Order: sequence, then structure tokens, then C-alpha cells
Amino acid sequence: MQTTERGLPVTVITGFLGSGKTTLVNHILRNNQGIKTAVIVNEFGEIGIDNELILSTEEDMVELDNGCICCTVRDDLVEATLRILEREQKVDYLIVETTGLADPLPVALTFLGPELRDLTRLDGIIGMVDAEHFAPDLFTSETATNQIAYSDIVLLNKTDCVGEDQLKRLESQIRDIKEEAPILRTVRGEVDLRLILDVGAFQLDQQLEPEEHGHVHGPDCGHDHHDHAHDHHDHGHNHIEAEGFISVSMRAEEPLQAKKFEQLLKELPEGVFRGKGILWLAESPEKVIFHLVGSRVRIDHEPWTEPPKNMVVFIGKDFDREALKARWAECLAPRA
Repeated sequence: MQTTERGLPVTVITGFLGSGKTTLVNHILRNNQGIKTAVIVNEFGEIGIDNELILSTEEDMVELDNGCICCTVRDDLVEATLRILEREQKVDYLIVETTGLADPLPVALTFLGPELRDLTRLDGIIGMVDAEHFAPDLFTSETATNQIAYSDIVLLNKTDCVGEDQLKRLESQIRDIKEEAPILRTVRGEVDLRLILDVGAFQLDQQLEPEEHGHVHGPDCGHDHHDHAHDHHDHGHNHIEAEGFISVSMRAEEPLQAKKFEQLLKELPEGVFRGKGILWLAESPEKVIFHLVGSRVRIDHEPWTEPPKNMVVFIGKDFDREALKARWAECLAPRA
């Protein structure tokens, strides 16, 4: 790829909470066949969980064994991109994984702004849809609708969890929002990368048409250009809070009691839709990675490569954050 002549190609990955964005990023990193890829992760919540799930690291920019790099947006997306472009070891491709509560268009249009338009080339917006949990009431969320409306390609993920009739119904609902976007069915985000990367899918004219929702986004609209991890960079929260979404993030430097944490998951407040994190269980020598979407929990294990710790985030609507923090504290193993 001659990125110096045409700008670094950029793909933005969007999708609602728990749709499989991080899983897709990991699939890309494992299968990019010598193409040096940079990943920028943009988070909602005080803890950058997704960056940990991709890399198991606390550095804001690290180099992976395969020559790829990853960083968390802690300040500004433009600044993070420029830092990647200025590195001596050049990359061939940039992936931006947005938070599950972000409208993707302002993020994408950042690459058409004056600072980056001559250095990057926006290749496309990939929208992930959770086939199992994308219920009709999510279509009443402006954020969830925009994530599909602004996607150039839609990945209907977790198709192994539902039947053919449900898949066809979902595909019909998606086409009502985005008639012309190709829909690719996937399981655990596995897709031929030739179908989603370096495909020239982004169409500026279509994305800048006036929305039914009442305003047109532009590169300088101020929505979600910043990481949500710091209150003083909270520009993108208005539409999120208007829809009632809140998050609570928790850390601990001591292990958890497995049975108590399992009970916490069973008794989560009704409003909690998404949970994810890295767990240090007193009963296990391994790192435990958990994902909760709706009522489904997935647990993975891998060896610790850094000092054990606990980091979790729960996201949902109208639940009692302080009560959940108190329940979390009860799960911690008593100090020796």
C-alpha cells in the first residue's frame, strides 16, 4: 500500500454495546497478513477496558509482536492519529474502534478535517449489529440508528445465536435504515478482510445529506471527538445522557471471590445492558475476561502477563451506580 501517495487508509468500526467490535479488531490484527495496522480505541467510562482486552497493557501506545500498534484516545483523535503518523515505524492501515455509545459520523469526519485530510483517506465505516440482542426497542435510540445509517458495510454478528427467520427480519430492519449497505453475516466477527478493508466504501455525499433527525454533522460539530474517560473532555455526552445511558467503572488491586461475583452478575440491576472486564479471582491462577450482553455472559481465560488486578465497567440505563459499587466491594476477598 503506497500510503504516502494517497494518505493512510482509515476504517471506522462502530456498533452498539456488545455487538463485537473488539472481537472484530482482534480478528483483523490476527489476520492482517503482514499489513502493519494501527488501532485507536475510543472508550465510554472512566476505565479504558477495550484497550486492555485487545492488548493487556496500560501504556497509551504500544507495539505488538506483529508490528501493529494500538493506542487509547486519552485526549484528541487528531492528536492520536498524528502521533501514529509521526512514528519512525510506518503503518499501512488505521482502525478506529468507537465506543458503543458514539455516533460514528463525527469520528469519521475528523479524518476529513484540515489537520488530517491530506494525510489520511477514510476508506469506510463498518457497522456491527448484534443479531441476538439488537431488539426493536434499540431502533428508538438515535445513537443505535445512526450507527447503521452511517455505515458503509454492516456486519450482522453472532448469527449462530438466532434462527434464519430472525436473521431475515433483522436484515429487513437494517435495510429500512440503510437500504444500500451490503450486509455480511458473521460469527465472532470472522470475515474475509478483503471485504471490509481497503474497499473504498466511504461516500461523502451520502453521509452529508440532511438527516431525518434534524441536523447535519460536520467535522467541527464537537460531538465525540474526544475520549469519554475524562470529565473535561465530555463534549460527546449530551445525546448519550439524553437517552439515559450511564456507566460505572471499578478497579481493585486485590482478588475477587468467584461465587460472590457470580452472584453479582445474576442479580445485576435491570437497567444494566453491557458489562466487560478483566478479573483476578482468588480461586484461579489465570486472568479471567468476561463479557456480558443482556443476560448472556461469556468467560475467557488467559495467562497473566502483568501483575493481576480487577477492572470492570457496566453500562446501561437508569440504574443505581452507588448500589452496584457497594455490591462490587462485597465481592473482594478479605485481606490476609
